[in-house]
Amino acid sequence: MTDGVWRSEPRGTTTSLLLARTESDPDSEYLDIGGTKLTAADVADAASRLGSALRSLGLNPGDRVATLLENSPEMLFAWWGVQWAGGVAVPINTAYKGDYLRHQLRDSGATILVVAADLIDRAESVVADLPDLVHVVVATGVTEAAPAALPVLPGATVHRWDDLLSATPLAAPAERRPADLATFIYTGGTTGYSKGCMLSHNYHGVLASQIGQSWARTAEDVVWTPLPMYHYNALVTAVIGPLVFGGRSAIYRRFSVSNFWPEMNRTGATVTSTLGTMAYLLAHDVDRPEMPGSGAPEANTSLRLMGAAPLPPEVDDIIRSRFRIETFSGAYGVTEASLISWQPPGVRNRPAAAGVINTEYFDVRIFNDDDEELPRGTPGEIVIRPKLPHVMFEGYWGRPDVTVETSRNWWYHTGDIGKIDEDNFLYFVDRKADYLRRRGENIASFEVERVIMGHGQIADVAVHAVPSKITEDDLKVTATLIEGSPLTEEELFRWCVDALPYFALPRYIEFRAELPRSPVGRVLKRELRAQGATPTTWDAEAAGITYEKR
Repeated sequence: MTDGVWRSEPRGTTTSLLLARTESDPDSEYLDIGGTKLTAADVADAASRLGSALRSLGLNPGDRVATLLENSPEMLFAWWGVQWAGGVAVPINTAYKGDYLRHQLRDSGATILVVAADLIDRAESVVADLPDLVHVVVATGVTEAAPAALPVLPGATVHRWDDLLSATPLAAPAERRPADLATFIYTGGTTGYSKGCMLSHNYHGVLASQIGQSWARTAEDVVWTPLPMYHYNALVTAVIGPLVFGGRSAIYRRFSVSNFWPEMNRTGATVTSTLGTMAYLLAHDVDRPEMPGSGAPEANTSLRLMGAAPLPPEVDDIIRSRFRIETFSGAYGVTEASLISWQPPGVRNRPAAAGVINTEYFDVRIFNDDDEELPRGTPGEIVIRPKLPHVMFEGYWGRPDVTVETSRNWWYHTGDIGKIDEDNFLYFVDRKADYLRRRGENIASFEVERVIMGHGQIADVAVHAVPSKITEDDLKVTATLIEGSPLTEEELFRWCVDALPYFALPRYIEFRAELPRSPVGRVLKRELRAQGATPTTWDAEAAGITYEKR
């Protein structure tokens, strides 16, 4: 194919994919969510009832519905119900609370929130500040049922999930075009609040198709993932994937090393969609008598492929040799555009590479700061343009200035530094800006800094990445204290536990007399990142403090 040629191919919507499955294969298993097995007919029935109920609450096509739900049938039904009603789903990370939650609800303009019973207290703390949010639906939680008495929330009407699910079905989904918006996924940054990526109906199917092609996915495959459905990966691989390729998927609530092989065998999984950190933990797990099958190669009865990125060569080799399966790590993408590079079936990724550039869907180049293309092998910013309509995001919700800024000279600028070799393999080199990514979560340093400055004894702060041995980043806070403050690093950490999502808690904290700055006063985060954890840095893990999801 000639580079840069604009072309078209058949396009569709999320609901057209679901309807096609209900017509061709309504009664075979479509999804297993934590042991609950669902057919396409089951999902379509729930979607039609919830879609009807949402419309009765005043939802119009294009209106936003937010969810604060863990992986569960309720989360799946809620997402599909929004699609059926013609709305836009806004899945929110269940670790969010306080300012994090308030921002995404306010920014998206969500008029309805579906929240798990065990997370209702988080909604209670922010609803009064959100005039657009007029309905709250309380669903069964992971740890508790919906309350007998519904809470009273100022300015919002509260509903029971079961009441919505028992509504008269809406016979047909709202008419939507492939270009219409289906989902907002929020992504972090360094100079402002997280931004809502507007994702079209068509993009969902396109990305599911690209990933499935890379996996050589067929109707015989069972794709298993523990990734949360508020992430785009799980939505496209596990929810949309079976509608594109046939077969079925299984969604687990949360990754566990000890439960991994039992889950593979219970579900008959042939492909996993995980994270590099998860692959690392599996590769370095050892047999434990109290956990039969833990880490044992003979425990694998069905798995043929593990998808995980990033995957260092050392971990890749262990996974392949120890578990006798193939790996898929050769891919690079961002929520705004994927897959920018991929690993074609049968092609072994080169060490440290992120697969070959995806010339099927994108024109991928490497530019310098003046948007001049650089020679092969020279590091610069990864930029792209699509070759087909609606195969990447439609811009940032409510942020036309940022959309224009990142689309300078009509190329989308990823903000990442990479290089392309003579054989079209793409190599990720560094982040141009100091974003952070920890255990699969994008973290906006600006948001963490804003929360920490609210402590009262911090004079200045910089939040930045420190490389983690289990891939991706650890988070470090480098700060200065107000004069005379007795605050210790551990005290600041424990204060953060109640103020930040678990994944944004800093592993490292260091107090200094001053932060390094450029001549114009900008904090030199690249310099701080290069220094990493210094001899005077406090380390939460070394102090024996654990901070798992809560």
